[in-house]
Amino acid sequence: MSLGSFIKKQFLDVLQWNEEGEGVLAWRYPMEDFEIQNGATLVVRESQVAVFVDEGRVADVFGPGTHRLTTSTLPVLTNLKNWDKLFASPFKSDVYFFSTRVQTGRKWGTPQPVTIRDKDFDMIRVRAFGMYSYRIADPRLFFTEISGTRAVYTREEVEDQLRGLMLATMANSLGASKIAFLDMAANQTLMAQQIRGDLATAFGRYGIGLDEFNVASVSLPEELQAALDERISAGMKASLGADKMGGFTQFQVASSIPLAAQNEGGIAGIGAGAGAGIAIGQAMAQGMQGAFAPGVATQPQPASVPAGSESIEDRLAKLKGLLDKGLISQGDYDSTKAELLKKLIG
Repeated sequence: MSLGSFIKKQFLDVLQWNEEGEGVLAWRYPMEDFEIQNGATLVVRESQVAVFVDEGRVADVFGPGTHRLTTSTLPVLTNLKNWDKLFASPFKSDVYFFSTRVQTGRKWGTPQPVTIRDKDFDMIRVRAFGMYSYRIADPRLFFTEISGTRAVYTREEVEDQLRGLMLATMANSLGASKIAFLDMAANQTLMAQQIRGDLATAFGRYGIGLDEFNVASVSLPEELQAALDERISAGMKASLGADKMGGFTQFQVASSIPLAAQNEGGIAGIGAGAGAGIAIGQAMAQGMQGAFAPGVATQPQPASVPAGSESIEDRLAKLKGLLDKGLISQGDYDSTKAELLKKLIG
């Protein structure tokens, strides 16, 4: 070593990290020959932690503040090094800075559906998406388990590992919880709470603290969703008893009125036949009730009174009844009423 280099090394170092960019979780302070001068100043800012590593082994961890690196502040190294010479020997060591800020707004999702056992549908495949946030909670553990001796370790690198960990933990958590898929979809907070506890434990093994975890959506693949829709539809039809079929038929007749309004003549065209439409619906409902009633044979129903034999006053009364029941809109009522009044006046 030249005299100039020797003298240069005797100047005290100031070790600090300004975090000039986003997304860096761990950064190794660059030093010539990996030597830190005895008496160097270590500046650790809020939201940072510095780890002093000697020959690959963590010697000490420094929190926020200004620290003087001497034999008195590094008692662990005092027993390993001989620093009683005329010029104190430099430390052949590394200093790693770690960002302990919360990494917010991180997205997670299931690129492929996760297969879980469901108490309602047996085995199903589920897709889910959401957000989470985390921080480095144990820099010593994070260094030994994740980042290692790399000069820079980024957020993207650790999240590549976290994704696989999250999917495996989510599948285990949901499978063990036996929460039905319909309950998951209806209460995503319940699903998030179930996963978060197990996920926090899994993250903690690597020195990472889970700050927040939420589920934004949970769904089935398209083919399974179609099968579920068919099952729900079949269940709704089966739940309609004989006493409800008449009401269901009336609902269908009422639903057809807005469609008829789109045809030629509009709602005014069916105004004259509104009473007949209701009569047909009532006849169908009565016929179904008779067919489904135990021990009752289907009886032929008497023919309804033709709509043409009704007075305009009767038609207006029935039209008002449709409006009161919410089966037609105010606009349809007004236009049909106007047509009938024209016929009455004319």
